[in-house]
Amino acid sequence: MAEHTIKQFDLELDDLKSRVLLMGGIVEQQMRQAMQGLYEADQNLLTHVEQGDSRLDDAEVQLDTVCNQIIAKRQPTAIDLRIVIGVQKTGLELEKAGNKAVKIARAARVLHDKHPFFTPSVELRHLAEDALDMLRKSLDAFARSDSLAAADVLQADDMVDAEYRSITRQLITFMMEDPRTISVSLEIMNMAKAIERVADHARAVAENVIYISAGMNVRHISVDEVRSHLVNQEKAGH
Repeated sequence: MAEHTIKQFDLELDDLKSRVLLMGGIVEQQMRQAMQGLYEADQNLLTHVEQGDSRLDDAEVQLDTVCNQIIAKRQPTAIDLRIVIGVQKTGLELEKAGNKAVKIARAARVLHDKHPFFTPSVELRHLAEDALDMLRKSLDAFARSDSLAAADVLQADDMVDAEYRSITRQLITFMMEDPRTISVSLEIMNMAKAIERVADHARAVAENVIYISAGMNVRHISVDEVRSHLVNQEKAGH
């Protein structure tokens, strides 16, 4: 990103970037602690996740406020405006992802309260790890303004969606074969959906990275088309 004549503007944009990455770190920690609380039946850890939601909410409100102040004061155009708008949208997606981590923690509490001997399936663990991997990679792409790395996150979302559908089919089969599994299966289904939504928010962060860096709105474009466009854009820039 080219430096501006007004050095303070560069510092303000760097501050926005730092705020987003701080929020991303909070979300990743919430997700890991929610899943650890589920795996270990750690009620204190689950409570900690639920109580930590306000910190992320406050960070998102502050980020939004700073973005609006920059727009009002600097009246940015072109790439600068894309950065500010993209940052605002990214902050909102991270706040929503944090909400899903809280939802997972609450579902985990219910599961262990109602079913003390519940053990998470391997499939659920894989789903959570893949969603976390997407989150981590989207934040890394944001930090490096790497559009091609962000495109990889879009590709990974298809795999997470397939995993979620597989878990759902499996749970429906359990409920049909043994009605006694309905209660626990519905709770697991709610948790799996929340994990899948975290992956969706990670994808949205990656989409924002591509919007900021390449000026592309990729919400209705195939991943192959996105990647081809980015490669061509990169070649044209050299």
